Amino acid sequence: MFATPAMAQTTTAAAGGGGVQGMLIQALPILALVVLFYFLLIRPQQRRMKQHQQMISGLKRGDTVVLSSGIIGKVSKVDDAEVSIDIAQGVTVKAVKSMISEVRTRGEPAAANDAKS
Repeated sequence: MFATPAMAQTTTAAAGGGGVQGMLIQALPILALVVLFYFLLIRPQQRRMKQHQQMISGLKRGDTVVLSSGIIGKVSKVDDAEVSIDIAQGVTVKAVKSMISEVRTRGEPAAANDAKS
């Protein structure tokens, strides 16, 4: 019923519990998960952040921008950290540069389903 110490020792030795080799075999799945997370989550996020920073640094007066709230407007003034955006005739708002989610160029064509009146 009860295992003797000698029997317990032979069971662990037969299970491959040999020092450094056993530790490496146990650590291998964790290391594989860390590498997988890096390539699937961390690296693409860093790439998106770099593209967003380049988009923000290339911002100029006259560009049409979309804010993260969904407001679309035309840039009228660019400062270091803020941007003045005309969202309607005579209505100008200030927004933080990092809240700009998309920059559209001046000559971007309208969508096919938009009716011009």
